[in-house]
Amino acid sequence: MFSSLHLVAITWTNAPENQHPILGQDYTVKCEVKADPNPTIDWLRNGDPIRSGDKYVVEAHGLLIRNVQESDDGIYTCRAAVIETGELLERTIRVEVYIQPVITHLPATLEAVEGKPFAANCTATGKPVPEISWIKDATQQNVATADRFQVNPQTGLLTISSVTQDDYGTYTCIAKNDAGVVDQKTKMNVLVRPQIYEFYNVTGVSKKEIAITCRSKGRPAPAITFRRWGTEEDYAPGQQADDERITLEQHFDEERGESTGTLRIAGTTRNDDGLYQCLAHNKGDTAYKTGHITVEFPPDFSHMKDLPPVFSWEERKANLSCLAQGIPNATIEWRWNGRPLKDAFDKNLVIVGTGPRSDLIVHPVARQYYSVYKCIATNVHGTAEHDMQLKEARVPDLVAAAIPRQLTATTITFDIRGPPTELGLPITAYSVQYKEAINPDWSTAQNRSWSPDSPYIVEGLKPQTAYQFRFAARNQVGLGMWGVNQQQSTPRRSAPEEPKPLHSPVQNDKEEPVVVSPYSDHFELRWSVPADNGEPIDFYQIKYCPGVKMAGAWHELENQCASEDVVETTSYEMSRLSGNTYYRIELRAHNVIGFSSPASIIMKTTRGESDSANNNLGTLLYSAGYNSAADSPHKHYIKFMTTTSTAGTRTATATAIITATTTSVIALATTTCITLISVVAAMLA
Repeated sequence: MFSSLHLVAITWTNAPENQHPILGQDYTVKCEVKADPNPTIDWLRNGDPIRSGDKYVVEAHGLLIRNVQESDDGIYTCRAAVIETGELLERTIRVEVYIQPVITHLPATLEAVEGKPFAANCTATGKPVPEISWIKDATQQNVATADRFQVNPQTGLLTISSVTQDDYGTYTCIAKNDAGVVDQKTKMNVLVRPQIYEFYNVTGVSKKEIAITCRSKGRPAPAITFRRWGTEEDYAPGQQADDERITLEQHFDEERGESTGTLRIAGTTRNDDGLYQCLAHNKGDTAYKTGHITVEFPPDFSHMKDLPPVFSWEERKANLSCLAQGIPNATIEWRWNGRPLKDAFDKNLVIVGTGPRSDLIVHPVARQYYSVYKCIATNVHGTAEHDMQLKEARVPDLVAAAIPRQLTATTITFDIRGPPTELGLPITAYSVQYKEAINPDWSTAQNRSWSPDSPYIVEGLKPQTAYQFRFAARNQVGLGMWGVNQQQSTPRRSAPEEPKPLHSPVQNDKEEPVVVSPYSDHFELRWSVPADNGEPIDFYQIKYCPGVKMAGAWHELENQCASEDVVETTSYEMSRLSGNTYYRIELRAHNVIGFSSPASIIMKTTRGESDSANNNLGTLLYSAGYNSAADSPHKHYIKFMTTTSTAGTRTATATAIITATTTSVIALATTTCITLISVVAAMLA
């Protein structure tokens, strides 16, 4: 028996109701009990008794769990009993396994661009979810408190609103939860966009080497290259494959973030003069700057070597203009007969300008001034000379020939062969005088002039009349002598000349060209006005017929022809045409004497919504094998199309055509004939 004065009830002295072991470690679930007499302790997990073994060990102050796993989560019951008094108490303990943080993603290096926003992720796992912070090692500052920086502690996202060079350095990402702390370092490289700080224009001398240098800074040190202004191709490092004179040299100083590029051109020519672009490139950006290479060279007159002489007449002042190309600009002096003109003190020779352009104004009051004058240009690199000639201009010589090429009752077209000309003094016009042969007085003659590149047509003549013609050529000086006198008679009045359609064929056929209409149902015919041969044209007659081409010959459908007379116009719109169909068009002009010969063209309309059944039938008959020269079905086909009107009649006629032709040309099977007849009837129904 125990005295009640010494009894102590069961008391929990250290038995937290929520406990958190760490994954992978050994952990003792605490359950410390005080009682008198001493209690006995046992454990339950999720209602099941726990016995000591490899996994669990019941200790005096708790339950040891070896190598804690997430599966050890659960409700544990610590049960204390005092056998002597029969007292029994239970303590429920919730065990939740915590996991130490692990950083799962953080690049070893980060690259940010100066002046631009930047973002980087440091991600970590753990239980509970870790809180993430970023520390800049150089200052040990939590960047979440710094200007321009933001950190999301849940996701680990670091953002910088605008990167500066000072942001370069090492950063530590720290992930922390109740299970522990872990950190990992990364280096942030700040890409400094290239900046070209030196690119000067350079000047060199032709045939010698010129070098132009470009300097840039940035991180990483930029690569420098060049290109000609206006091109898209950069020069490659080293000697250029397409021009061995040009070499690109590159030098880098990564420590200082600087680079240099030099473009060397050996044996420079004038073509190397111009604008060049320097390009400095790194991962951050590309910088551009433009410079100029000036290639100096001695004076040059090659651009003037093919110029004609300068002409003057009737003591008109002449301007001899001398322009020297050269860098630097050349000074110019004039010489005449070996002596400097500046010492001549001749008022008829006036010099305006001394370079690079100089004009010599010559007043040729005497023949001695029609001469050769020497222009001499000089700069630091050399001297060049150019002779300029002042010649006395004269009117053209006689026209060589004027040959009648085309005669109508009222017009004559000539082919004119002009006189020889001097370079710089071209023929500006040809003139003709003409009168009736019975009139001896040339002062009453009519005049006509043409430019050299126009047709030489004399119009408004009388039919059946003899005319005398004479011709002359004109230049800047004036009109030459009249010559090539000849007499020519016009023919009698007659029907007009053949009109000329104003259409260009777009596909050629062996027999004649074909004009294609851009439309399927209409076509505008246009033509030029022909000569009326003495009587005015009162109308034009247009006839157009559809047709087909089989075995190389055109066959017109006469009963489908249309004819129209048009007056006071040189165009006519043919309407209500069939698509994908050939038409032969004849155009004739008419006057009181009669019709002209017809102008004929073949026109084809484009394919419409429904093609011409007639065309398809012709194609069908032709493809069926009717190609006999002796008894061609083509003639039967034309008769068939022009004499039948209803589907039934056409079917019967088609039967007759096929029967007649197959009898005399080829033997077709009965079934083939029936099939062809059915197809023909269906097409024409």
